[in-house]
Amino acid sequence: MKKEHLRYLRCPECKNELSINAVDSEHNEKIEEGELCCTTCNALYPIINYIPRFVPVENYASGFGLQWNIHVSTQYDNHTGLPLSENRFFNATNWPRTLNGELILEAGSGSGRFTEHAVKTGAMVISFDYSNAVEANYNHNGDKDNLLIVQADIMTPPTPPYSFDKIFCFGVLQHTPAPHKSFLSLTQQLKPAGSLVVDVYKKNKLGKFLSFTPAPPTKYYIRPITTRMDPGRLYENIKSYINFMWPICKIINKIPKFGRNINWMLLVADHGNLDISDNQAKQWAYLNTFDMLAPRYDSPQTLSTVKQWFSTAQLENCHVAYGYNGIVGRGNRPREDNKNTASDQP
Repeated sequence: MKKEHLRYLRCPECKNELSINAVDSEHNEKIEEGELCCTTCNALYPIINYIPRFVPVENYASGFGLQWNIHVSTQYDNHTGLPLSENRFFNATNWPRTLNGELILEAGSGSGRFTEHAVKTGAMVISFDYSNAVEANYNHNGDKDNLLIVQADIMTPPTPPYSFDKIFCFGVLQHTPAPHKSFLSLTQQLKPAGSLVVDVYKKNKLGKFLSFTPAPPTKYYIRPITTRMDPGRLYENIKSYINFMWPICKIINKIPKFGRNINWMLLVADHGNLDISDNQAKQWAYLNTFDMLAPRYDSPQTLSTVKQWFSTAQLENCHVAYGYNGIVGRGNRPREDNKNTASDQP
């Protein structure tokens, strides 16, 4: 991290300012190894590989760290040759492509496929993930001057409250222990008139056991086993299974209208609808099948529930509808908000 980026951070425990307690190594004006200290409660937070760590490096999201560090580039647009991440980012947010002078918070970065496009807007981006996927994000995007990557918990973000112009959280809330509380935590980071955008897996009204992609019902029958497995072992088993099923799934995929859904029901994440090579499609299958079966928490939501989240948070100009990843919701904090104070601003 750059020393000047300290202004964007706060102690996640007491929300007071941090100081640099130690610099063990520094390269190109960035702290590689060191330590941050809360100026009030004296809590200590290490900086490891240029990334401030506000949670244990290994935690319940370690499986996500494994998948994103294996599939570092799989979903990046420059790898697929398609603007998949770019289109999803701007279609979901409806934000302008130029945001110079604004402050963006990304909650749950994964390997950084959306971080890349947020940074290109010219805004200052604070990006965090609970898992060590932050390593993959840093390897891709860490050289950008308008980016600070940290490892942190969505429930206790290490940032000043009511300070962000824009916040986005894609594909994360359903994998937290408490999706609604995680959502409300993000709303507390918004400036007055600030924009919050989230997407979350959808749940069929008849229940998750009758839902479809990206939550095929069959995954809920096997998850009680797979979520208890070592992530590395699970990944290798999934890879072997997909390699075996791949020729069969390519035939099934040709069935009009239903082929892809059948493959997802067979626990093969079929992305045959994308204009990518066969090898790339297989890599996506490894990644997203693991993503179905590995996470400890998996809580798809109904459209009405997500609408209630935005209503409960008293956000304005809300739009909640079905979208690419299930359900997409957008809203703004009211312009007149007496919770915001000048002292909160970085």
